[in-house]
Amino acid sequence: MAVSSVTQGRADIQLADELKTAQEAIYLPEVQEMLKKLSGYNLGIYMPHMHDERTGEFQPLPAGITQVEDSLQVSFRAADEVEQQSAAAFVPVAWFWRNGVSTPMVCTARCVIQGSMHTSGHTTT
Repeated sequence: MAVSSVTQGRADIQLADELKTAQEAIYLPEVQEMLKKLSGYNLGIYMPHMHDERTGEFQPLPAGITQVEDSLQVSFRAADEVEQQSAAAFVPVAWFWRNGVSTPMVCTARCVIQGSMHTSGHTTT
């Protein structure tokens, strides 16, 4: 199986068991088959995670927390906080299965007016 050298990872990075499982599973034939099928829909596979604010180390994404990209910045917020905001403000860009339901990660998709310019939320201000 051809695997990008980027996906080989670094042996010196410590990962929690949940994340080690994800890293090892990506090489399984059944997961590679899922990845191949998903690519036909322009989708991929995502390892839900966040980083320790102090050390930057990888951590499993806690229940009730979702990843949000806003103005080119990634943050982690309570999922119910994001749901309370305008549904039109975010576009789901990644999903994972947790507690029997599909759980999204979101990216802003709002219009920003800066002076006479009308741009997407993907601009830095």
